[in-house]
Amino acid sequence: MPDKSDLVARRQKFIQRQLEIHSEAVNVDFEGLRPEGSGPPNRHGQPKLPVGQHEVRNWPTLDLGEQPDISLDAWRLELGGLVHNPVTLTWDQFLALPQVDDVSDFHCVTTWSRFDNHWRGVRFKTIAELAVPKDGARFVLCTSYDVEPGTRIPYTTNLPLSRALEDDVLLVHTWEGKPLPREHGGPCRMITPKLYAWKGAKWIRKIEFLGRDQKGFWEVRGYSNSAEPWFNDRYSQ
Repeated sequence: MPDKSDLVARRQKFIQRQLEIHSEAVNVDFEGLRPEGSGPPNRHGQPKLPVGQHEVRNWPTLDLGEQPDISLDAWRLELGGLVHNPVTLTWDQFLALPQVDDVSDFHCVTTWSRFDNHWRGVRFKTIAELAVPKDGARFVLCTSYDVEPGTRIPYTTNLPLSRALEDDVLLVHTWEGKPLPREHGGPCRMITPKLYAWKGAKWIRKIEFLGRDQKGFWEVRGYSNSAEPWFNDRYSQ
């Protein structure tokens, strides 16, 4: 592990590299195509409601069949893989990181969208800067506390590092001014407002930075690997 001064230099190098990643680009398969949907433009210039979606006012609950009950004392977030500073955070250490408030929409692959959710949490970008990914890191794999019932297979989901570093990708602990409900991934889940919501792991416990893409739980079961809502990108081709 590098010493403190070397780690600072590596962190500064990674922050500079973020500027070269072009994090606002959609998946390359859709680059240059017109986003599809309806309604006024959202803050990113896309139609508010993606193609094939309908607005809901409630927040439907979807999971693998279990909702882990993780105490704050027991909760841990492991950061590892191709990083210079592997670390495991406790809840207090997680809350000591810079916190942000944001409002974003939530798009589920099962065709519903919930607009204007008020979140509080930590930007994924902050998490990455803490772990300091190596130059070879290009992808992220997130692992959750929940498993498929009757198995030891945990929920996982994958992202290109460039998409995970977008400013509105957060690890959230608060929703609408209250602690994130257990049924929605509390005490902490990831949100990916510009991708379908399954890309944001509920009950998140581990983030791995990888050199090669590794498909997650739903991706190996036929869901799209890229999950772009404005291109109706729900299932693998």
